[in-house]
Amino acid sequence: MDDQTNSTELQSSPGLVASPAASTRTFPAKGEPLIHQVNWIGLRTLYMKEVRRFFKVQTQTIWAPAITTLLFLVIFTLALGRGGKEVLGVNFATFVAPGLIVMGMMQNAFANSSFSFLAGKIQGTIIDFLMPPLSEGELMLAMVGAAVTRALLVGLALALAMALWPGVDLSVAHPWAVVWFGLVGSVFLALLGLLSSVWAEKFDHNAAITNFIIAPLSLLSGTFYVIDNLAPAFQAISRVNPFFYVISGFRFGFLGASDIGDTNMAVLHSALGMLAVDVVLAFIVYKVLRSGWKLKG
Repeated sequence: MDDQTNSTELQSSPGLVASPAASTRTFPAKGEPLIHQVNWIGLRTLYMKEVRRFFKVQTQTIWAPAITTLLFLVIFTLALGRGGKEVLGVNFATFVAPGLIVMGMMQNAFANSSFSFLAGKIQGTIIDFLMPPLSEGELMLAMVGAAVTRALLVGLALALAMALWPGVDLSVAHPWAVVWFGLVGSVFLALLGLLSSVWAEKFDHNAAITNFIIAPLSLLSGTFYVIDNLAPAFQAISRVNPFFYVISGFRFGFLGASDIGDTNMAVLHSALGMLAVDVVLAFIVYKVLRSGWKLKG
């Protein structure tokens, strides 16, 4: 009898009676997002997670690449920079330094974004990227943002080290070109790395992309030479290499001279061209993520 009385009291309690609004509440259909605006909290959380990941091993992800790239400057300066050799009106060390800085930035942007999805697929933790309420655009933005952050840190470490190297003058002639080409180049490689991470099924696949595509394109893009010294056929090949425009445009920001063209307008056209390349590549990556290719199922 007491149990029936208590049950009746609970049912008649005002605080426990469902409100009309609660009884008529509807939930979105399966597959439809519950968050209709940008999930800034989730985006920032994933970005910080990726940044902290490479910061935990910063000796490997920041300082080691910086030292390796610095060795290129030392070797090529000692081997080719003697005798007062000048390129584009400056000594050889000053000519090479900007190209090495942005080359290191791009390679590390690729290395960062090409790791996370691949490691998740191999270790079985890819669900940690797919389950949170993040859209494909937010997922891409967080991953690319973290890769660009690593690229900027590597570039800063390289610039500080090279500024102390005898004979290197890193005076900035056009700050906009340094910032612009540094960013669009890093975003370009971060997007390529993300695409590679989706495609690859094991670390060997990712290493093949790095060793047979990224490294040759970056080293054969005018980092250590002016393409005007090449044969016409190789000049034509260099001019379809996006790395060439990033490296030469970045160098233009320091030296005020470039082998892209005879006028500053040619550099500006290259800047807009690289922006267009990044936009197209971002659209492709977005569509791939949205399709779930090699990530879902």
